[in-house]
Amino acid sequence: MPQRTISNFNGILLFRRDYRERDMLIKFLTAEYGKKMFFIRGARRRGFKMAAELLPFTMGEYVGDLRDGLSYINSVKTVQYFENISQDIALNAYATYVMNLIDVAYPDNQPVGRWYQQLTSALQLIDQNVAPAIVANVVEIQLLAAFGVAPELRACTVCGRTDLPFDYSESYGGLLCQQHWHLDPHRLHASQAAIYYLRRFSVLDLAKVHSISVKPTTAQQLRRILDEIYNNSVGLRLKSKRFIDQMGSWYQPLPPRNQD
Repeated sequence: MPQRTISNFNGILLFRRDYRERDMLIKFLTAEYGKKMFFIRGARRRGFKMAAELLPFTMGEYVGDLRDGLSYINSVKTVQYFENISQDIALNAYATYVMNLIDVAYPDNQPVGRWYQQLTSALQLIDQNVAPAIVANVVEIQLLAAFGVAPELRACTVCGRTDLPFDYSESYGGLLCQQHWHLDPHRLHASQAAIYYLRRFSVLDLAKVHSISVKPTTAQQLRRILDEIYNNSVGLRLKSKRFIDQMGSWYQPLPPRNQD
């Protein structure tokens, strides 16, 4: 018999999908139970009482009938809107991408550890227009283990040294120190600045971040490294990522907010 429980839960709305003529399926990342899919009866009817609380880019505290299959929302206790994300096409794109990554990385109905808090912090930073592309990089790097790719970013994969310049080697699954660069002629030939941020971002707690500043050339190098890893080692090409790539050729972002 399917397990079910009536419980309060904290959730971030990952996506909504129309279902039948008047209903909707909504997936939440919950702090307590991982990803859960909810059936919302009558969500597309005019005057639906929870319409404002179940908009895209919202998070809150809910009461639900939680099941192994489709769950149900009984009521909404509190809700927070990421208003800037919902209004700005670029912020929307980056927020959608990081949520898509987490959705693909973890199966439904399983705990996701610290990722509820990390996603909360990522969305808060993106909503404040604090380096959304770099925030997405942090999420990409830290999700690699969930995708079965856990590159060695602490030391050289061959000798364990940490005191020499590094480069990234897909063949060796992580860093090579300068003494062993000759072992992989196809290493990424990345700048030391990009490697520095790759290592730093792999352990960064986004809840402690208030501002991020990375030189454009370094950000481009980091983007190239991560594209190589996701294309070749993870094998993942999300539509939301392709949209970001296309957007880069025509969108001119607003300057970030001044940070205290």
